[in-house]
Amino acid sequence: MSGDEGFEERAHLFAQEPGEAADVDASSEAAALEEAAPPEFASQPIQSAPQPRFSGPGRIPNFGHLCILGLPAFFAVLAATLLTRSALYFHLFGIANSKQAMADIRYTLGSQGLIYIFMLGGCLLLYPPLWDRGFFDGLAWNGATALRLRNRLLGAAFACFVLALVNGMLMPTQKDAPIDKIMKVAGTPWLMFAFGVTFAPFFEELFFRGFLLPALCTAADWVTEKVKKEPPRPLAADGHAQWSLAAMVIGSICTSVPFAAMHAEQTGHAVGPFVMLVAVSLVLCWTRLASRSLAASVVVHACYNFLLFTLMLVGTGGFRHLEKL
Repeated sequence: MSGDEGFEERAHLFAQEPGEAADVDASSEAAALEEAAPPEFASQPIQSAPQPRFSGPGRIPNFGHLCILGLPAFFAVLAATLLTRSALYFHLFGIANSKQAMADIRYTLGSQGLIYIFMLGGCLLLYPPLWDRGFFDGLAWNGATALRLRNRLLGAAFACFVLALVNGMLMPTQKDAPIDKIMKVAGTPWLMFAFGVTFAPFFEELFFRGFLLPALCTAADWVTEKVKKEPPRPLAADGHAQWSLAAMVIGSICTSVPFAAMHAEQTGHAVGPFVMLVAVSLVLCWTRLASRSLAASVVVHACYNFLLFTLMLVGTGGFRHLEKL
């Protein structure tokens, strides 16, 4: 190459636009890398790091999901009624009509347990496709969290137990309340004990703290966002909703009143037990919201019921002296 030719080549390079030389170098590097790459990677484009994504509706369960719960509830009641009618037809336990069945604890608890089981089965089929996640994941079950916080949860259950004792001394219940009459039937206390520490806390928490409480908290925040024209609150790292303090207070109160009202008939609509159950429900709501674990509130509820039944067990000499209730 002559000197003139070398000079012209260098002049041509300097005459290029500033980005052209970089483009040439970059394309040359890319071509070299593509040639050096294994065949299976040569045709794949360079991708950015994957970003976390939460599929399905943003805040679950919301009020619409709570309303949909009526569908599995309807079919559960229908199925339980048919099975109960079948049991009456075959005179199971010697019971032949509905009036006798309503007075027999085996029928009342049995039909209630069937409704719970059928409802759970319906929910397991209905909600996962709707939420695009597992049923218990959608309700923030978080069993590992409950296990980790077990000592605190036992302490919360004991606090509720002490609250019930104080309430009983300050605001005693009426004598011969419906629950007392039921408990005085031979064999009933043991069935109530088993049901009260297994089925009852699990399914009551599933509805009140699993569906109703989150739906009410979300509804309260949604109303605030619409009124103040604010953007929706962001989801937590696990994909579940985060609520404002005001929404959690409103949701807890609105959950606790119907929870206490559900048990009011058993206690003869006495004021003392109603106030006590509202307070216990507030503790259960606080447990669910603070731990972000439905399993945690189930543990507290079950342990609280266990302590109450154990007290009755000891006070009646193993349920042999039911007149002491």
